[in-house]
Amino acid sequence: MTDVSRTVEAVWRIESPRLVAGLARTLRDVGLAEEVAQEAFVAALEQWPEQGVPDNPGAWLTTVARRRAVDLVRRERTRDEKYARLAADLAAPGARSGGGTTAVAHPGDGGAVLVGSVPAPDAIVEDPVGDDLLALVLVACHPVLPRDSRVALTLRLVGGLTTDEIARAFLVPSATVGQRVSRAKRTLAEANVPFDVPQADELAARVPAVLEVVYLVFTEGYAATSGDAWVRRELADDAMRLGRVLAGLLPGEPEVHGLVALMELQASRFAARTGPDGEPVLLQDQDRARWDRLLVRHGLAALDRALALGTRAGKPLGPYSLQAAIAACHARATAWADTDWEAIVALYDALASVAPSPVVELNRAVAVGYADGPDAALVVLDAVADDPRLARHHLYGAVRGDLLTRLGRHAEAADVLERAAALAPTRHERQLLLERAAAASSSADPHPAHGREVEPPDPR
Repeated sequence: MTDVSRTVEAVWRIESPRLVAGLARTLRDVGLAEEVAQEAFVAALEQWPEQGVPDNPGAWLTTVARRRAVDLVRRERTRDEKYARLAADLAAPGARSGGGTTAVAHPGDGGAVLVGSVPAPDAIVEDPVGDDLLALVLVACHPVLPRDSRVALTLRLVGGLTTDEIARAFLVPSATVGQRVSRAKRTLAEANVPFDVPQADELAARVPAVLEVVYLVFTEGYAATSGDAWVRRELADDAMRLGRVLAGLLPGEPEVHGLVALMELQASRFAARTGPDGEPVLLQDQDRARWDRLLVRHGLAALDRALALGTRAGKPLGPYSLQAAIAACHARATAWADTDWEAIVALYDALASVAPSPVVELNRAVAVGYADGPDAALVVLDAVADDPRLARHHLYGAVRGDLLTRLGRHAEAADVLERAAALAPTRHERQLLLERAAAASSSADPHPAHGREVEPPDPR
């Protein structure tokens, strides 16, 4: 790949969300907007190697894309007007009613088209970029779409990732990602999902679905659910970038800042979370000098913003802010022994009340185990032992095995840990659990299970 090609791809990654957003507002079709934007991208790949990279690459792409959009609008408008005149000529005298939008059939289209649904070329004006981008995010995360389609479409349209990049990140075939994106666009078109920013009440109701998508992307990067790699840093970085975009678009939403804080605080540990061969390094064994202190500071600042906004609005802490507060307890502890487990238990109690789930209870059991002892933690764990959502989850056995080991019940611990290893999603986690099972069998004292804390809770 040439330097110019790399430049084009970098510019595309940065500029494509804004470009597609503006075009979608103009064309009122997300799929068509992406096609026009990609035509501009192809033009850059063809022209920049010979003509040189423009001084303002983003403006160049925008100009080319807008020209093509104007041409498209003019063609569509001319066609619609011709069909409208034809329909009027064929109608009985007096059948036309003045004004409004006329539905006419286009030969070969297999349906009706709303004449006037495409704006006039002179109506293509610049709206605030933030509104366009927010509308794009809301469309990509619309509840009419299934979760996997929301994730793929958001990474494609808002994250600027290619189909192949998304496929590599989630370890699925490119064709699968392409089908998800295509189906999502088709579903949005069939549902007539509007490309706009809804009123305040509806916007507030839609924000959680957007945050869920970003969080799903981050958690897959932070603790992979498939493949050999335990972490996928690039995927987590993409999620943080999306989160920061959202924080800029929705600066008054506490939970947006709470999610950014959570991701930044968790990501601050990446360098210390894996060993030289990619093996997991548990939280209690991590070299905290390797934690990214800049990310810690950014995360704590984002948490402060979330808390201040929530207090000002009289809102209780939401699930992302609470998880960020838990991560902050770990970030503030200069050593494992300094961890404020009582505070963490209180935060998990609050989290369990606003976002109850069996995974939250697993986390709460870990915290209770360090605050009040393993017997108390087993009581918490036993309460969710029969939850079917944990039946295929390796973390239940990992936590239970740790607690049993700490109680000296080594044979039971070894059995539980071996069963947990069989459910582990990655090779490295499976190996870690098998090593702990072997240590328990020999009555050794293996590392506590969730020194690598279970959190962040998986929203699934």
